[in-house]
This record gives sequence, C-alpha cells and structure tokens, in this order.
Amino acid sequence: MRTHLPPVLRHHLAALRMLLAFTVITGIAYPLLVTGIAQAGLSHQANGSLLTANGTPVASSLIGQNFALPKKNPQDAKEPLRPDPKWFQPRPSAGGYDPTASGASNLGPNNTGLIETVRDRRAAVAAFDGVPPESVPADAVTASGSGLDPAISPAYAYEQVDRVAKARHLAPTEVKTLVARHVQGRVLGFLGQERVNVVELNHDLAGLV
Repeated sequence: MRTHLPPVLRHHLAALRMLLAFTVITGIAYPLLVTGIAQAGLSHQANGSLLTANGTPVASSLIGQNFALPKKNPQDAKEPLRPDPKWFQPRPSAGGYDPTASGASNLGPNNTGLIETVRDRRAAVAAFDGVPPESVPADAVTASGSGLDPAISPAYAYEQVDRVAKARHLAPTEVKTLVARHVQGRVLGFLGQERVNVVELNHDLAGLV
C-alpha cells in the first residue's frame, strides 16, 4: 500500500535530495576534476611555482623575498636587514616581503617622508652597487603595490652584475649572460614592461658556484 506523505514533507525531502546531489557534484566531483586537470597539465603552477635546491623547496617564484646577511642579533626584531652582496637584490617592500602583510606604504608622490626615503634609498643602492646615484633605476628605490613582487627591471639587474660577480669571484660576462637569459618580455608583446624575476635569477645564480 502506497503511503502519501504530506506536501510539506515531500518538499523537504526533495530539497534534501537536491542538496546531497549538488554537494557531491560541486563539493567533490568538480574539485577533483579541476585538481586532476591542474596536476596533469599545470602541476608546477598548481603547486605554487616552487623552486627547489637538492630536492627541497626553497622559494616560490611568485613571491619576492629578501636576500640579506644574517642578523647580528637574531632576537632583535628592529635590527635592519643588511643586503648580501652575493645576491641580486629585489626592490623595496613596504611589508618586508611578509606574505601575511601584503600591501603598499600608501604614501603619495608628494609625501615628504616618501621623498626623503627614496633619496636615502638611492644613495644606499648607489653606494652598494658602486654606481652614480643618477643611474639607479626607479624600481630600485620604490616598492610595488603588493610588496611581494619578485620582478625587477633589466636595468636594475644589470646594474648589480659587477657587484655580484666580484662577491662570488665570477667573471662579469658570465653573470651578465645569466641575467640576459632571465629577461622576460612584455606579456603578449605589449602588456607591462620587460622584467627579471629576481627569485628565479638568484636560484640559478646559486648553480654557478
């Protein structure tokens, strides 16, 4: 004998069946399909564009980082970082390349504090790389909007060649050739500017010695 359920209960059961069906489709089947496609064709990108050394992940090519000397006092959070001359240096970061503190300084171009900071950075970079202050590129003294950008301009990368070569006892031509291999053109030939991923560059630089 067939049992007739009240309309309200039938509606609730239908809604429950739809909920379970879409949970399986959108919550299980679809994520597994997308993950499978990503791992099959774009595994490097899907896994974070990681760079490895001796089989151990050491960085992501998508996120910039500091290449600094060890702190004199590791416990002192206020001790400023000192750039390591053996590495190509990234552009400044308002958040210190902390992925949890992405963002810019939000200071406008007429802000006196920013103008003074840029002036100080230009003098420091010029002294560090051994070049005239007027030759220091803009990206060497200004941070990106995210504070995590791993890209620097080819001009800034080439400016650092002599300093890196001297610190590593390499021929400048060898280091310059490495930089040239890392120069990336504009996206689709017209979007953005030429750039060098400093994280990838330093990763390959480590393989020269």
